Amino acid sequence: MGSITGDMEAQTDYTCTVYRGTFIQTILSDSGSKPELSCNQGALWVSAADGRIKGWDWQANNDHGFAELMTRNGWVDIDDIGAQGQVDSHDSKTRVRIVIASEEQNEFFFPGFIDTHIHAPQYPNVGLFGSSTLLDWLETYTFPVESRFGSPPDPKTGHQTQTDPKDAPLLAQQIYDQVISRTLSHGTTCASYYATNHVPATNALSSLCHTRGQRAFIGRACMDNPKFCVDYYHDFSAEDSIVATRQTIEYIHTLDPEGNLVKPIVTPRFAPSCTRLALQNLGELAASYSPPLHVQTHISENVNELALVKELFPEADSYAAVYDKYKLLTPRTILAHAVHLSADERALIRAREAKISHCPASNSALGSGICPVRTLLDEGITVGLGTDVSGGYSPSILEAARQACLASRLLGQSAAWQRDHSQSVDGKGSDGREKLSVPESLYLATRGGAAVVDMANDLGGFDKGMLWDVQLIRLGGVKLGKKSPLDFVPGDGNADLVKTGPVGNVDLFGTESWEEKIQKWVWSGDDRNVKALWVGGRLVHSRV
Repeated sequence: MGSITGDMEAQTDYTCTVYRGTFIQTILSDSGSKPELSCNQGALWVSAADGRIKGWDWQANNDHGFAELMTRNGWVDIDDIGAQGQVDSHDSKTRVRIVIASEEQNEFFFPGFIDTHIHAPQYPNVGLFGSSTLLDWLETYTFPVESRFGSPPDPKTGHQTQTDPKDAPLLAQQIYDQVISRTLSHGTTCASYYATNHVPATNALSSLCHTRGQRAFIGRACMDNPKFCVDYYHDFSAEDSIVATRQTIEYIHTLDPEGNLVKPIVTPRFAPSCTRLALQNLGELAASYSPPLHVQTHISENVNELALVKELFPEADSYAAVYDKYKLLTPRTILAHAVHLSADERALIRAREAKISHCPASNSALGSGICPVRTLLDEGITVGLGTDVSGGYSPSILEAARQACLASRLLGQSAAWQRDHSQSVDGKGSDGREKLSVPESLYLATRGGAAVVDMANDLGGFDKGMLWDVQLIRLGGVKLGKKSPLDFVPGDGNADLVKTGPVGNVDLFGTESWEEKIQKWVWSGDDRNVKALWVGGRLVHSRV
């Protein structure tokens, strides 16, 4: 009982998986409240047919209660049947598989992370941003690596005509496979990926996500403005950009007709990289589908970018107004960064019900600024977290969650924030409300991200009917020696004098509450703590 590896077997021989142990999630207790942690112990079961949560019993939090649950539902553990060879005696019962989170090892189930903004082809450049700001960094690091994802062009036209994923360069396939492996290992069950402008490579990313079982939104980067794009890496024209984008959309719809796992997302790289015709065509393209396609792009990342947009689009009142003019600001739009939005832009984004991907690690690494997340939330704008690899130095949403907390703690010290909030507490400046708590950052990483990708009813928690996109986190056990560490003699066989049990950097001493354990995980945890990961009930990553 409790096999994780067994969960990878074909799910035709049992009806559901029963998960037993501690379940931690973030919730809103009532409208307008701040997120808080919710901890329950007991059992929860997930259908093997559709990977959705069918029910739970928090009274089944001990052996007796769990046995009663099994009996009441007529369930029999399929692993016990196999071990005992008693198939006939259990024919009248429903077979289930049981997975246990070990209390002794401080294991718990937690919703999978949702990365609302990540550049898959940039993964080789993680950590390579030097002292560059955004626009310099693009030309120095980003465009060179992304341009290598192209297939050989047609010798007659100079255009790329292939669409088969196998036509993508081997290097591109390997990089995409690696970034999927790495994000899965960090607990990312769903990611909104930017690809390059190359069709075969973008299709390869889609195919790999589908095969590896990661939920994904895949977008071919559209960039046809020769005045801004480098001469060796751009679309030949707005028309070519739309044709190529349609090819990737059609491929994804063929790959996953119901959109159960992989979906296309229209991706103008950002306004300066696209001509007006391309932006117009992309807005029309997204709206031509039913339901409309998702859209992802960048907005207001740094001050130099704002100046560039104003120069290129003098007819627009703001950066947000550029996207709005071309019907790219919709309820299914993800806007990355949003560091320097004006009050009018925030009002427009809220009115259009567009969403924000907060990328704190990238904003710090590239010196872009601090996004006022509390302001966005207070004004009713939906926010999730993004790694923004490789502007961000880590593919971990857990790292993004801790950086979101840190950035918010610095925000109140900025001159701009103090100026704008000088009357918040008797003229004494910030009242600290801008600071994000650990539960809030985890909410952004899960339920917030689910809302950003328009899947709030499906992902981010343990609500009945939600998909089982979930991590099994292991913090490790606590084992202290009975003798004083001062008596320890190296090599003297006194292994029991050494505390053993931690997993990764999280040290527990047996005195922590569950809230404190979660805080330690957020501030010190990493991929070593992700013991297992499921997407739609399918085990897609395991350290066992």
